[in-house]
Amino acid sequence: MSDYAGTYDVVVVGGGGTGLMAAWSAARNGASAVVLEKGEHIGGTTGMSVGTLTATDTRLQRSAGIKDNADWHFEDMAKFAGPLANRDNLQLRRLLVDNARETIDILESLGVVFMGPLPEPPHRFPRMHAIIPHSRGFVRQLEKACRKEGASIRTQAQVQKLLADNGRVTGVALQGGETVTARRAVILASGDFSSAGVDYKSKYMSGPLLDISGINPLSTGDGQRMGEEIGGQVINGDLAWGPEIRFRAPPNPSIISKLPPWPLLARLILKGMKIVPDKLMRPFLLGFVTTFLAPSHQLFQKGAMLVNLDGVRFCDELNRPQDHIGKQSDKSAWIVFGSEVAEQFRAYPNFISTAPGVGYADLTDYEKTRPDVVCKAATMVELAQKMGVGADVLKSSVQEFNASRTPEDGRAAIEAGPFYALGPVLSWIVFSEGGLKVDERLRVIGGDGEPVPGLYAAGSAGQGGVLLEGHGHHLSWAFTSGRLAGAHAASDS
Repeated sequence: MSDYAGTYDVVVVGGGGTGLMAAWSAARNGASAVVLEKGEHIGGTTGMSVGTLTATDTRLQRSAGIKDNADWHFEDMAKFAGPLANRDNLQLRRLLVDNARETIDILESLGVVFMGPLPEPPHRFPRMHAIIPHSRGFVRQLEKACRKEGASIRTQAQVQKLLADNGRVTGVALQGGETVTARRAVILASGDFSSAGVDYKSKYMSGPLLDISGINPLSTGDGQRMGEEIGGQVINGDLAWGPEIRFRAPPNPSIISKLPPWPLLARLILKGMKIVPDKLMRPFLLGFVTTFLAPSHQLFQKGAMLVNLDGVRFCDELNRPQDHIGKQSDKSAWIVFGSEVAEQFRAYPNFISTAPGVGYADLTDYEKTRPDVVCKAATMVELAQKMGVGADVLKSSVQEFNASRTPEDGRAAIEAGPFYALGPVLSWIVFSEGGLKVDERLRVIGGDGEPVPGLYAAGSAGQGGVLLEGHGHHLSWAFTSGRLAGAHAASDS
């Protein structure tokens, strides 16, 4: 524990998965540690995530008879990166694949329950590990682990700047004037900058990314900004997962999101998934799929159109429609189609949403599990009334859409009822990829190419140029880099 409330060996900025893992690791390695979270609650983007980690040679892989290794994982990550592969940080990719298995082992030892491994090509083997029942389990188990090791956690503690003495980071200043001293190091674990103001985002991003925000409104790039102020630099700041079209959150939490993240309950659910017939388990799993995931662009390829909240069609649905939603009123839109498309989306392989390895949700599933985002009507006039738009405006948009189709694109016309509108949908940045440049010990690198004494960064704040394409790599990096940063910071002097 600390000598007094204002001094610790390690100060962690950010109370998401990265920060909690970093504080646990620092405390586990003999350091007093505190987590400073600016929000009302801990959890960060981790607590809002689907909850998958990707790793090799894990207990679950071995139990499934899969012989896999970090070298193959390293090679396969380049396939996800595609044309961006030359921008990847190979040293940090290596750090991730070599240490992700131990991260999962530790999370399991702390009470996290995973299902899997789940496939996701171009991975040559199933490598995704999905938490049961939901991602708040990470937060609960890591909070308990931090408390057990003596780490302190503070919420509504807004860090505004780093403090330094003779070039060494010595602590942080909080909003209101309070300072917290770090004897050994500060770890920046404050997430990405997807919800930062345009003044900051425009340093790196351009175009439609400036019109939209991030899924987590607290992801305002505090760590990147403070790191830059002390000499650090952001790598790959122009890259992001997004824009991505997603439905608004449901007005009432889904059944699965209401479940308490208890390990015993998670193990019972996992057992049930293995023995309960699929038709009984499917409604439970689809409550997860339709709550968290995005509508498939297959809808547009088959013949759905986008209109704004006034009923006006505003883009070519086949040419990155997600880039245009941010400029519409309330940054929202409706997906509109007729029975010609509706009947195609009542059975696989046409689906509205999917969670890799978990399930697919078709139109019938949405009508049952997300009636709040489904409008259905026998006529276009009735549909317009349910959407709250002018009937003449919507009819005109349908006529424009039908006329824009070509024989080559193969899209169905919107002609026969019943007619549907899904939404409203918004365009989001899921993650911004720009993080501070760090070395393999997660030390922030200054403008002179040397580590800034006493300063570490992990997770999105310390992504350092490593590309995390594919499901499960962001969380794997969050927990792995946080764990390693905490251990290194605990031994800093």
